[in-house]
Amino acid sequence: MSDRWVGRVALVTGASAGIGAAIAKRFAQLGLKVVGCARNIDKIKTLEDELQKSKASGSVHAIKCDVSQETEVLSMFKEIKEKYGGVDVCVNNAGLNHATSIIDGKTEDWKHIFDVNVLGLSICTREAVKSMRERNVDDGHIIHLNSTLGHWVLPISTIHLYSASKHAVTALTEGLRQELREIKSHIRVTSISPGLIKTEFAPRALGQEAADGLYAAIPWLEADDIADAVVYALQAPPHVQVHDIIIHPIEKVS
Repeated sequence: MSDRWVGRVALVTGASAGIGAAIAKRFAQLGLKVVGCARNIDKIKTLEDELQKSKASGSVHAIKCDVSQETEVLSMFKEIKEKYGGVDVCVNNAGLNHATSIIDGKTEDWKHIFDVNVLGLSICTREAVKSMRERNVDDGHIIHLNSTLGHWVLPISTIHLYSASKHAVTALTEGLRQELREIKSHIRVTSISPGLIKTEFAPRALGQEAADGLYAAIPWLEADDIADAVVYALQAPPHVQVHDIIIHPIEKVS
């Protein structure tokens, strides 16, 4: 990791488990001051304690926040400003899916998917860019955890709404790049698009039995594989924008 990131503040949403926890841990080990947020912060606090005991060069600090609630996001950014100065890196990792279809799905499930995956991401992005510009931070980085489902649509009805939300993330990544370019900002934006990952995500969305069947049938990635990609994008030279990384397991069939 370049020395330019040591001591800087990174916000990681959805940091209590899976990819978010892996990124938070890696960042702290590399010297960043990480603010990890989630609706339940018990696991983040456990990670915070583990890193303190291991004498990591960086640190993790937990803040309770549901990114689907704008008031909670604004409160979180206010706390970060008061305690740590502001955000230099924002990793929009929080995301979810409900097993719902277009034909007979529930509106409340659709709304929840978009409130977290699209609106929550957009609000965090807006507030992070605002924080950077207020402090004249021109080398900040916004990283969106996207999905391969944000690039194509599979014939599986229970993931179509999720796929639609991730297609929105693909569009938002390019839109943000264009807006930053228009104001002559050097803040970078990256989209990380992994295939199936073995985390708590699939069991929560589909149920344990269905998730076990999925993992048995399809090659999968580890959370650390995605954390590696995030670190790669972050440590690229300041003039290099890694715009999109698509990650598949080597055994992927199609």
